[in-house]
Amino acid sequence: MACWGTGIALEVAERCFGQIEGFAEYGFPESHAAAFAMLVYISAWLKCHHAAVFACALLNSQPMGFYAPAQIVRDAREHQVEVRPISVNHSAWDNTLERRMDGALALRLGFRQIKGFKEEDAGWIVAARGNGYADPDGVWLRAGVAPATLERLAEADAFSDMGLTRRDALWQVKAIRGPRPLPLFNDPIEGEGIVEPAVRLLPMHLGEEVVEDYVAMRLSLRAHPMELLRPSIKGLTPHAVLATAPLQRTSVCGLVITRQRPGTASGVIFLTLEDETGVSNVIVWPKVYAQFRRVVMGGRLLRVTGYLQREGIVVHLIAQQIEDMSHCLTDLGHPMDEVIGETLPQADDTPRPRKQPARAMHPREQAKRLFPSRDFH
Repeated sequence: MACWGTGIALEVAERCFGQIEGFAEYGFPESHAAAFAMLVYISAWLKCHHAAVFACALLNSQPMGFYAPAQIVRDAREHQVEVRPISVNHSAWDNTLERRMDGALALRLGFRQIKGFKEEDAGWIVAARGNGYADPDGVWLRAGVAPATLERLAEADAFSDMGLTRRDALWQVKAIRGPRPLPLFNDPIEGEGIVEPAVRLLPMHLGEEVVEDYVAMRLSLRAHPMELLRPSIKGLTPHAVLATAPLQRTSVCGLVITRQRPGTASGVIFLTLEDETGVSNVIVWPKVYAQFRRVVMGGRLLRVTGYLQREGIVVHLIAQQIEDMSHCLTDLGHPMDEVIGETLPQADDTPRPRKQPARAMHPREQAKRLFPSRDFH
């Protein structure tokens, strides 16, 4: 049977109309599509030819987009961009670009990456910096910032270029309690001032440093959490080798970057996981989601086992089993609830009560605080 006056079979016509109907639910008009394509092309060109500039601009435009600062920094470093840490003597409020000896550009992280840090305080630090600060006391005396601001800087390891470890800097900063120096204890006469005795503090191991970095900045230049946990979680395939791995049952593990459930996907969940080698895309069919719903929605570190699927350069892992490995994040250092309670200042618009009793937290909840994801609701 053919459609009237067209000579086209009814079955073919219905398929064509079905495709048009489906596209109408999410398709762009031509003018919108052209404008969007131009933006995509420009962004891709900048990322390809000026990776440091592109990453710097993205970081300074946060919060935005799909990826958190940790993923932007990881991607920049994978594309041979040198990323330099926050420094009291070199950073500004925004992330900036610095010329390297070979002429290339390096990305210097700015004070805006420190959680709870004020732009006004960054302005005072930069304005009073001159030829640089020699110690945390100099920042306090010259920039006039509060001791709480110095603590945020120490927690972010921003005094490292002074030769101070994070613990050494915190030790010195904790001795500064007043809003301004008292004349009696700030006597300029040599030998009259009070000098703290030298103290040797135990060095922090790498896991503790990484945790503290995430607490203060939500990223770390030292290591990815999965890099430290991989030896203790057996049978995993790094994300970077999925493009060439055999199409068979495979297990991956990583931090959850995004959870998506598009309205047009008939209940399918798309997870993006990140390890130290890159990201992987996981497809969770509705039946698998129903079985592992609590893990999918609550886990921050997931181990997913399933079958690989490849089409060109696009690689997906079809999930069959999903395990919540968030408890492993506590192996990186001291208990995360203690870290958050002691070293993570709350943002100024949501102050925490001063005398709040310590509350035990499940490792999953601790991981959510340190490694937040972009989720659907």
